[in-house]
Amino acid sequence: MARRAKLPLLENITIERMAAEGKCVAHVDERAVFVPYTAPGDVVDIKVTKARKKFWEGKAITFHQYSPQRTEPFCSHFGICGGCKWQHIPYEQQLVYKQQQVIDQFERIGKIPFPEVEPIVPSGQTRYYRNKLEFAFSDQRWFTREEIASGEELDKRALGFHIPGSFEKILPIEHCHLQTDPSNDIRLVVDKYAKEHELPYYNMRQHTGVLRTLLIRTASTGELMVMVQFGRDADHAPEAIEGLLNHLREKFPMITSLQYVVNRKMNDTFHDLEPTLFAGRPYITEQMEDLRFQVSAQSFYQTNSEQAYQLYRITRDFAQLTGEEVVYDLYSGTGTIANFIASQAKQVIGVEYVEAATKDAEVNSQINNISNTAFFAGDMRKLLNPDFLEQHRQPDVIITDPPRVGMHADVVKQLLEIAAPRIVYVSCNPATQARDIALLHEKYRVEKLQPVDMFPHTHHVENVALLTLR
Repeated sequence: MARRAKLPLLENITIERMAAEGKCVAHVDERAVFVPYTAPGDVVDIKVTKARKKFWEGKAITFHQYSPQRTEPFCSHFGICGGCKWQHIPYEQQLVYKQQQVIDQFERIGKIPFPEVEPIVPSGQTRYYRNKLEFAFSDQRWFTREEIASGEELDKRALGFHIPGSFEKILPIEHCHLQTDPSNDIRLVVDKYAKEHELPYYNMRQHTGVLRTLLIRTASTGELMVMVQFGRDADHAPEAIEGLLNHLREKFPMITSLQYVVNRKMNDTFHDLEPTLFAGRPYITEQMEDLRFQVSAQSFYQTNSEQAYQLYRITRDFAQLTGEEVVYDLYSGTGTIANFIASQAKQVIGVEYVEAATKDAEVNSQINNISNTAFFAGDMRKLLNPDFLEQHRQPDVIITDPPRVGMHADVVKQLLEIAAPRIVYVSCNPATQARDIALLHEKYRVEKLQPVDMFPHTHHVENVALLTLR
């Protein structure tokens, strides 16, 4: 067996600029080296961790000089936890990088004419802005070098976040700056109770253990949802379920919805399972302008409520509705955008792959007394056929908000055939958005591009594009 080549140590390397996925890049002998948790202007020693033909990936192990662009990270878990990787970059500078990311994607991938990108809409809150967090239990805790070197006997159980690149390892979280109180208190109380009562934490390789995940959802209305996901071993420990949930209800009487689910599958997804309501209501309520939205444990709702309003307001403005338009809302999910714009349109047709989501959308229309929406579930490539268009009328405006992978090429082709006067493309991934819009350029021109920061201290950026038929 051939011995693997030893990966090099690169010394006194100056970090040049931000690159893809929030990493920075430097060049050594004309080879790009991508390094996380650094800033342009840092001078570092880099341990190469992956060697590719055209580039390397590495880790900064020594800092000889810090960039003036840096700031002090506010979280004790920075650099280990997989979230908030830009804490060391001042927020104002993060916005500059995100704005440039949109420009770069449309220049390098789109390669079509586009107008000057509008200034990015910053997030009003840069900490405690998420309304949803999911923590994982594991009997294989991540230990720091310092903990290992201490020689002490350490508890291997942990409730926290997955370590990037090591799916079974969980970093125990002392305080998370992403979600408002009582999120941290709930997590700590659950962890303490579980350890005191010797409840088995999940083993992600053997799929054993009682405790699997903890989901916490907060709402702008002040309502609170907690859902505990148990493993199949809970079938033999019903008292563990009841004991933990009763403890939660006693400690946090403000919980609006307390639920649980027993997941016997090999993965943590529970969208195909039916949660059991232990106490309260099966949903919490979000509010946007004068609209109220029911959010269940399985519902999708933008995780930054305040910025979701900004995103949808921009979308509505770009649609330029007068009250006479038929609007198709593609990838409509639980109908948030459809219901948000309904009062300014003649009719809104939502199209979504997931049938359960369309049912949530219908409920949200009903509770807001909205009668000019209709939602349909199915494969968009098959659903948007001539019969469907004839039945529901040709759209005057199409709003599309696809997942990160963007739209399927067949859907793009259908949009070209439909040739609606305006398309508003909402995207959480400007790279796939630029790709799709380059295909739509056959008939459409880009009128406006508006980035929105939904996730401070990460490289992620949303972007809204207005396309008009040429």
